[in-house]
Amino acid sequence: MYKLKEIAEKVYYVGVNDRQKVLFENMWPLPYGVSYNSYLIVDEKTVLVDTVDVCYADSFLKKIADALDGRSLDYLIVNHMEPDHAGSIRLLRQAYPEVQIVGNKRTFEMLNGFHGITTGLHEVKDGDSLCIGKHTLSFYFAPMVHWPEVMVTYDQTDKILFSADAFGTYGALDGGVIDTELLLDHFWDEMRRYYANIVGKYGSPVQKALQKLSGLDIQIICSTHGPVWTKHIPEVIQIYDQLSRYEGEDGVVVIYGSMYGNTEQMAEAIASSLSAHGVKKIVVHNVSKSHSSYILRDIFKYKGVIIGCPTYCNQLYPEIDSLVSKIELREVKNRVFGYFGSFSWAGAAVKRLAAFAEKMKWEVVGEPVEQKQGLQPDKYEACWKLGEEMAKRINNH
Repeated sequence: MYKLKEIAEKVYYVGVNDRQKVLFENMWPLPYGVSYNSYLIVDEKTVLVDTVDVCYADSFLKKIADALDGRSLDYLIVNHMEPDHAGSIRLLRQAYPEVQIVGNKRTFEMLNGFHGITTGLHEVKDGDSLCIGKHTLSFYFAPMVHWPEVMVTYDQTDKILFSADAFGTYGALDGGVIDTELLLDHFWDEMRRYYANIVGKYGSPVQKALQKLSGLDIQIICSTHGPVWTKHIPEVIQIYDQLSRYEGEDGVVVIYGSMYGNTEQMAEAIASSLSAHGVKKIVVHNVSKSHSSYILRDIFKYKGVIIGCPTYCNQLYPEIDSLVSKIELREVKNRVFGYFGSFSWAGAAVKRLAAFAEKMKWEVVGEPVEQKQGLQPDKYEACWKLGEEMAKRINNH
C-alpha cells in the first residue's frame, strides 16, 4: 500500500508526521508539527533504525511490513530511548518476536525500565561494527546528546549517519522527506529553537560528538526529527557547531515583562536606541505574549541580551523569573548583558537581575536603569544610553 521513500539503495524512510500534538514534551509549541523519523535497511539482514511515538505505531508497522514484503525483521537499532523514538518498541517486538535489539548497556537499562524487555539483545560498544551484507554499520556513542544512552549509527557503504536527535528540528515533513524536496525556510529557525529548547544545556557533549564524527565521510544525515539532510549538510553542522559553542550572532534580544506599560516604555526606548546606533538585528519579546521557546531560540542566536523587569511582591515578575530559570538551566555562555526595571514603592527586580548576571558570568554593559513609577525624562535618557552602550559593544565585537 505505501510507496516508501528510498533514501539510498534499499534504505527506506518509514517515519511519520505528527500534526496533532500542540506541545512537544508538553512544553514547546509545534506550529509546523513534528516528524518522528525511522529508517529501514533491506540487505541480507534487515535493520530498522529507531521507532516512532506509540500514537503512530499502527501506520508505522504497516509501513515496515510493506517495505519488508514478507521478510522478517532481523535487527532494531536503538540510537535513543526517548519515548517519541522508542515508544513503539514493545509493539514492534510483538509483531517481530525474533528481532534482535541493538544498543549499549545504558540503552538496555532503559529498555527494561520503559518496556520490561530483557531478552533478544545485541550489545555494542563504542566503535563496534555490524555487517548485514552489503552494508556495514558502525556505532559511536554520543552521551548527553541529549540523554546518557545516545549513540549514532554510521553506514559505511552509503556514507549515511543515523544521528538520533542530533541535527534535528521541529516541523513535519510536507510531502517530501529529503532537504532538496522541501521548502526549508522555516526549518532553519525551527532547528535553532529545537536546539535551544531540547539540547541547549549540553553544548560540551555536542562539541565532543562533532569532533568524534569529524573524520567520517558523511553524505547523508538521517536525524530522528526533520528533513533528511543531503545538500545542506555543511549548513546543518555549522548551526549545531555555532549553537553548541554558544557563539551568538551580532544582534540583540530585548526581553521585558510589564503589567501596566511602564517597563514596556523603557524597552521601546532601548530598542530605538539600538537601532539608532547601528544595530540591525533586534528582536523584542514581551514575556507575557512570546512563548519562552522562541525567546530561548533568540537568546541562543544573538550575542546581546537585555532584560527588563518590574518588581513583583519583592521578586522578579513571575514570567521573567520563569525565563531566567530556563536560561540558567541551559547554562548559556558568552552573552553580553544589559538590564533595567521598574517599581511602584520598593525596588527589587534590578538587584535580582544583577545577581542573575553574576551567576551566569555574563559580561555586563552600560548602567542598569531603575525607574520608580512612570517613565521620567532622565530615565528615558538612561535607557537610551543603555541601548547606545550595548550597540557599541555589539558593533565593535
